[in-house]
Amino acid sequence: MCGIVGLFLKDKSLEPQLGAMLSEMLISLSDRGPDSAGIAIYGAPSHEAKITIQSAKPEHDFRGLDAELAKAIGAPVSIAAKSTHAVVRTTPAKIDQAREAIQALRPDIRIMGAGDVVEIYKEVGLPEAVVDRFGVREMTGTHGIGHTRMATESAVTTMGAHPFSTGADQCLVHNGSLSNHNNVRRELIREGMTFETENDTEVAAAYLSSQMAHGKNLGEALEGTLSDLDGFFTFVVGTKNGFGVVRDPIACKPAVMAETDQYVAFGSEYRALTKLPGIDNAKVWEPEPATVYFWEH
Repeated sequence: MCGIVGLFLKDKSLEPQLGAMLSEMLISLSDRGPDSAGIAIYGAPSHEAKITIQSAKPEHDFRGLDAELAKAIGAPVSIAAKSTHAVVRTTPAKIDQAREAIQALRPDIRIMGAGDVVEIYKEVGLPEAVVDRFGVREMTGTHGIGHTRMATESAVTTMGAHPFSTGADQCLVHNGSLSNHNNVRRELIREGMTFETENDTEVAAAYLSSQMAHGKNLGEALEGTLSDLDGFFTFVVGTKNGFGVVRDPIACKPAVMAETDQYVAFGSEYRALTKLPGIDNAKVWEPEPATVYFWEH
């Protein structure tokens, strides 16, 4: 069943409240997915790049990693731990080298996402537990997406939780099931993409990353899902500057959107939107089947 949310802020005065608003949206949908939950927050740009990492043994794996990583890549590194996750910061030119060094130095660490602005937190458990564990309510930013999962086709694990990130500052959450994900995965592997899980949602994320790597913008990449991906799906996607939504041509998975001068919001159900400011005067609609919606800063 799953529950998905997204919030794209137009009004900069709301940015300090992004984490709190997105958290409440996701918590309201907890009964749609008791297995795991996750949130991606797009913060303000800075002079540093970020890598969000996760470990089942954080005290062991995070200890001393900053110094070892700085030595390995020859650049300054800082690490801020949050429970099982940590955000590694370094110079943008060293981000790919840092990813490789993390895997070499700590093979058990998993990379949740990387880029200039995105941070991704996901774990097994209900949304409120995930939100509290990582202090999401206090986070600021321009936009974000979230997911609470009811597993149907793959294991309940941290890596199986959404969002899935397969490109810099790109991530995706999904409600539905893809029927041709194995074929698409094989095609993407031939292009050089790598996969962490057998989850069909990771394939959808990688498909979009591949399309955008070939020069398409987010809207054009989402259009491609309608012809190249089979099954039932609602996708909500974040990029460094953008936020997009698309539903398959049958559109049997529930979805509702709202837009005001301050924000654009998405929820699997309207109850996810009820506490947003100005919702009583918002334009509220059900996104059309086989129709791409996207906004960019």
